[in-house]
Amino acid sequence: QVQLVESGGGSVQAGDSLRLSCSASGLTFSRYGMGWFRQAPGKDREFVAAMSWSGGSTLYAHFAVDRFTCSRDVAKKMVYLQMNSLKPEDTAVYYCALGHTYYGRSITGYDYWGQGTQVTVSS
Repeated sequence: QVQLVESGGGSVQAGDSLRLSCSASGLTFSRYGMGWFRQAPGKDREFVAAMSWSGGSTLYAHFAVDRFTCSRDVAKKMVYLQMNSLKPEDTAVYYCALGHTYYGRSITGYDYWGQGTQVTVSS
């Protein structure tokens, strides 16, 4: 059974950086896309970033461009989200997701989800 576990969240000041990690286990297939989403209190879950199975293609939400970087270590089955210049509006629970045959902006394209990690940015 595929399991995703996020880590690296925390409470930081505006302008600080955080690096989120997501480890995947139980995989029985080698090609999959990875995505990051976030959900703030009272809001819908929204797309943050995604990466193809090879890592050759990445997608970012408009608010993540030039501040967030998605990367992965295929051998370690890890995916990362480096977040720089954090803002209070980045406060949310961040989730990683795995798509067996998909990477992209749609929540429904992903097959597996982690439990989330809280990111809190204070001004």
